[in-house]
Amino acid sequence: MSDTPGFYEQYDPQPGARIDLPDPTVVEQGEGQSGLRYKIIGTTLQAVVIQLPPDQEVFSERGGMSWMSANIDMQTNMEGGLGGAFKRMFSGESIFMVAFRSSGGDGLIGFSAEFPGKIVPLNLGPGQQIICQKDAFMCAERSVQLDIHFRRKLGAGFFGGEGFIMQRLTGPGLAFVELDGEIVEYTLEAGQMLKVDTGHVAMYEPSVQFDVEMVRGFKNILFGGEGLFLATLRGPGRVWLQTMPAMNLAKKIAQYLPSSGGGGSSSGGGINLGNLFEGD
Repeated sequence: MSDTPGFYEQYDPQPGARIDLPDPTVVEQGEGQSGLRYKIIGTTLQAVVIQLPPDQEVFSERGGMSWMSANIDMQTNMEGGLGGAFKRMFSGESIFMVAFRSSGGDGLIGFSAEFPGKIVPLNLGPGQQIICQKDAFMCAERSVQLDIHFRRKLGAGFFGGEGFIMQRLTGPGLAFVELDGEIVEYTLEAGQMLKVDTGHVAMYEPSVQFDVEMVRGFKNILFGGEGLFLATLRGPGRVWLQTMPAMNLAKKIAQYLPSSGGGGSSSGGGINLGNLFEGD
């Protein structure tokens, strides 16, 4: 058993007493190249809280901000002009980006993860790049460049869905990405290859050659249950895999949802909330 007291061990509500909830767990903290300071809080559903110095700026995709102090100015624009907006539209991303600037002192702004997993800070040097899954980007310092990354060859990747279009982050600057589930890192030597279900590819260094291939074998395709496509990652370079892709979880949950034409509980998919407190 952990020696660290949990939420309810720290919180003991008494009648008429001050409501004083315990602070969330801080799992990571640091400083960006513009002087901003950040804390990543939470364990499963995380958030990053940023203290932004005066006249400094971070940007995110539309709808990414969770809370902010009153002295944060928000400006929505088409990052990268029409060309950048067109590429994001083609990839299914938001056409507009939002810039947040602090005025009149330090500002506070929070961004929450949309899925159980990990928020990862990437402190990129000048020209340093990371390729990450579509929708991974949360926010970044103004000096970071966000772009769409297309595979060099279409092939099976065009039909593979996940993996065909990704995001490229270029430094210098601090960027935050959200990845699904737990994160596993592998370092591939030159020519060493890893085959991965496409949804599990979270990030990789640009030195890694990424491709998508169709699963071989008639029986594998019909009865394997692993999908039609696999991502191939060939070294040299590091790759980061995620254990619980959002699409996989969505498919699993869909199995338990009642059908649109059914009666709910008769199909086995309904949930009887009345039994929740039975036996208490």
